[in-house]
Amino acid sequence: MKPTTLLSRTSARTLLAAGLAASLALAAGCAKSEDDNAGDKSSTSQDQGDSGQVVSEPGAGSGETCAIDAYGGKKLDLKTATVGFSQSEKEANPFRIAETASIKAEAEKRGLKLLTANTQSQFSKQISDVQDLIAKGADLLVIAPLNSDGWEPVLRAASAKHIPIVTIDRKINAKACKDYVSFIGSDFVEQGRRAADQMIKATGGKGKIAILLGAAGNNVTTERTKGFEDRVKEKAPGLKIVFKQTGEFAREKGQQVTEQLIQSKPDITGIYAENDEMGLGAVGALKGAGKKAGDVKIVTVDGTRNAVQGIVDGWIYGVIESNPRFGPLAFQTLDTFTKGSKVSQDIVIKDSAYTKSNAKSDLGKAY
Repeated sequence: MKPTTLLSRTSARTLLAAGLAASLALAAGCAKSEDDNAGDKSSTSQDQGDSGQVVSEPGAGSGETCAIDAYGGKKLDLKTATVGFSQSEKEANPFRIAETASIKAEAEKRGLKLLTANTQSQFSKQISDVQDLIAKGADLLVIAPLNSDGWEPVLRAASAKHIPIVTIDRKINAKACKDYVSFIGSDFVEQGRRAADQMIKATGGKGKIAILLGAAGNNVTTERTKGFEDRVKEKAPGLKIVFKQTGEFAREKGQQVTEQLIQSKPDITGIYAENDEMGLGAVGALKGAGKKAGDVKIVTVDGTRNAVQGIVDGWIYGVIESNPRFGPLAFQTLDTFTKGSKVSQDIVIKDSAYTKSNAKSDLGKAY
């Protein structure tokens, strides 16, 4: 497999010069859903332009750090280590395809032994998968958690062997630098705020809007909802949230929920979908109901190529990016940590956005 990401030397020089103590200032780089629409394939092209992950700000996040002596364990050479990667959802959707591809590509680039497992959206399977990775000799773990709670069996097993854990794209409810080393991901509350800003602009701050919630049980759904609702309440009291229902981060479910929405709230003004796949499902429902592009304003989160194309086609108003290309930053974190240097407990990445003004020109950066 060829690497899907390129190291951004410019970003690295900028962040290192800023003195990011965690030595995690760079990475270059592919939503959270489940979808089996094989005929609607998003590109995971290696030519992604300037689309790699970059740490948001020096000192972003909690500002607290972790070192191997505080965590427990001993220094090791990443080149000789075995890394286990647990993927939370089936790789039939753009975010998960791109995320796994990025992990595999970076491991190959570094010449590392990588063990992988996919939980297929079954949390009990993810727990047993990670336990199996530990039994197979994983020295380090990169986990994309399905849920935030319920990780105690894995944490006990990893702690007994002093195995460092880095979580990506979702948090687990545990103590950093004790149960796990670092979380790497987006500021999901801020994503919700930015989505609300786009919805307010699209609707003029008035009307009735619906929220297609992500799957229950993880911090992404909770925080994207909080950011959106708080910003709407603060900035647009004339915009009323009249409908909330989970679409489980899946396109088919998003379409089903939107079909129900159209029946119960035919005068709906806008839809905030907490990932692109649900948003694309909403587009399908609106088309099926005879709506025209733009009749209902849709704002989504992720940055998949299909959703960005939806902006070009007029069906989606805007997309807040959630960059899934975690490979370089995850392995840089592990490399820094296992050498004995400090790393940040919360590593927040900088996400872009797609609107009518840049969707066509930046389509190649989407995944």
